[in-house]
Amino acid sequence: MTVILIAEDEAQIAAFVRRGLEHAGYQTVVAEDGGDALRIALTGDVDLVLLDVGLPTMDGFEVLRRIREEDAALPVVMLTARTSTRDTVEGLDAGASDYIRKPFTFEELLARVRSRLRETARGSAGVLTRDDVSLDIRSRLAVVAGREVELSAREFALAEEFLRHPGEVLSRERLLSRVWGLDFDPGSNVVDVYVRYLRTKFGHERIATVRGVGYRWE
Repeated sequence: MTVILIAEDEAQIAAFVRRGLEHAGYQTVVAEDGGDALRIALTGDVDLVLLDVGLPTMDGFEVLRRIREEDAALPVVMLTARTSTRDTVEGLDAGASDYIRKPFTFEELLARVRSRLRETARGSAGVLTRDDVSLDIRSRLAVVAGREVELSAREFALAEEFLRHPGEVLSRERLLSRVWGLDFDPGSNVVDVYVRYLRTKFGHERIATVRGVGYRWE
């Protein structure tokens, strides 16, 4: 699942962006200061960074410079309330992939995110394929036996988890945590419901039930 780091110290903006991105099918993590943002960005677990310029402890420009010392390819979209051309130039010169001024609409932000992720995908292996099933991670396109299949954001994330771990038994606890970001609730059947959805679209024979444990992509 694509992971986006939101480095933003204004809680209301961070929450707004996080809700929108998760609704669009992305996994998010939030950092409220520059030091934490830099540490998370360099773990290798993040696919794109939304980086506010005015962060405490270390501003966004310094975070960006340090990221670029270690990782030249990670997409970084700068967010700022500053309006001067000089700031924009400084951010782009420091290695920003894009620059968005506040206030912004979520539609604009999402379009920029998708664009930067597509660019990254062109230079990397952005497609997961198992037999005749393929998932384009960046464009979020699913194809089964040459036929395009429409998946919701959660269905796509669940399918991605299965295709990344073929033949491995994935527990309900793990799937609930990875796909929904929730602690396991023994009374919840949401995983089972979505597995049924995928079986309908991919074929029942592709996902086996391991009784009392979870599911396995055959």
